[in-house]
This record gives sequence, C-alpha cells and structure tokens, in this order.
Amino acid sequence: MSVMTLYHGSSEIIRQPVYGKGKAYNDYGTGFYCTEHLELAKEWACTENVDGYANRYELDASGFSILNLSSGEYTILHWLALLVEYRQLRISTPVMRRGVAWLREHFLLDLAPFDVIIGYRADDSYFSFARAFVNNEISLFQLSRAMRLGKLGEQVVLKSPAAFERIRFMGYEVADNTVYYAKRKARDDDARVSYRAELELDDLNGLFMRDIIREEVQPNDPRLR
Repeated sequence: MSVMTLYHGSSEIIRQPVYGKGKAYNDYGTGFYCTEHLELAKEWACTENVDGYANRYELDASGFSILNLSSGEYTILHWLALLVEYRQLRISTPVMRRGVAWLREHFLLDLAPFDVIIGYRADDSYFSFARAFVNNEISLFQLSRAMRLGKLGEQVVLKSPAAFERIRFMGYEVADNTVYYAKRKARDDDARVSYRAELELDDLNGLFMRDIIREEVQPNDPRLR
C-alpha cells in the first residue's frame, strides 16, 4: 500500500491540497479528507441540485506513520473518543458528560505522530448513532452493527506536512448531482433504517455507556472486540 489512489469529493477542482486548510471540527480535526472509492467521492461531492467533482490523486505513503482505526489494535471506542474530541457534540445529560470525559481520558489517541488516518466517516446518521450510544440509549453491539450495516464507508485523512508534500493531482471526474446526490441520500437512509432495526432488538445483556463508566472499562477489555 505504498502508493495509494485517493479521491476527494468537492464542489471545486483542487489541484494542490493545502496543509492547515480546512475545518478544525471535522471528524479527525484539520486535514485533507479522501476516500479510496470513486463512487463515494462522487456522492460526497454533490449537494441537492449542484454538481461536484471527484478529484483523483496518488499518494506515495512509503515510510509514513498510518493510524488505521479499523485494525484489530483499536476498538470503536477509540474512534468515538476522537469524534467527541473534534466534532461539536451537544451534551444534554449527565451520563453524556461523564461518558465523554471517560472516552477522552481512556480512549483518546494522540494524532500528532501520524501522517495519515484511516477510519469511519461520521455522516449525520453515524453521528446520531454515536450520540445515542454516549447517551446510554443503545449498546456498544448495537452501535457497531448499525455502523457496519449502514456501509457509509471509510475515509483517508492526510494530517502531516509530509503527506501534503507527497500527494499528486491526477485529474478529476464530474459528479452529476441528479445521480450521486440521490445515491448519497439513499445510503444515509439505509443507514438510518438499519439503526431503527437495531433499536427494535432489546439488547438486555449489552454493554452500555453507563456500564463502561461504572465498571471502568479499559481499552484491553475483551468485550470491546
């Protein structure tokens, strides 16, 4: 995987990504957010009634430090800790407040050493799943299943100056909003349907946020895998 083909969905053609540009409150903070899948990039590029562009790049990642949150070394709570650190999560209950504090203290990873991050993309549906878990509304198992069944995809995020120096623009494809906005909406709708189906299954013996706090669950706990 030394040379990666990446796609970035956008409303504009981006020939040279700029280090430090972008929103600080994205899933993994400031960075350049891409996918390895052209179709996903086209979906992410479009808004209703507006076409977009799937910019294509090559990234020579040889020698890079890559954090892959889908590897067996990490759990979904590591991803969740990053999400509550960088995204704007409205805390509405005491259990949410304690849950966010526990995640930050015990599962938050330092992203500074990494050139590239690979992990879930928190669309609105994913974000609502995560919020429901932190609020003790669904179990860890239900959260994991809803996210897998939703098939909203992973993203590849460039974080370091070295990564931005190595990325090369290779061209672009136009994303037709009449095709790809509909696909994006359908994918999000499917994720929400999967989530609602999970809610119908009462996970009486599941691991909930309140359990994690009360039992002081650590990253090496086998129940997290």
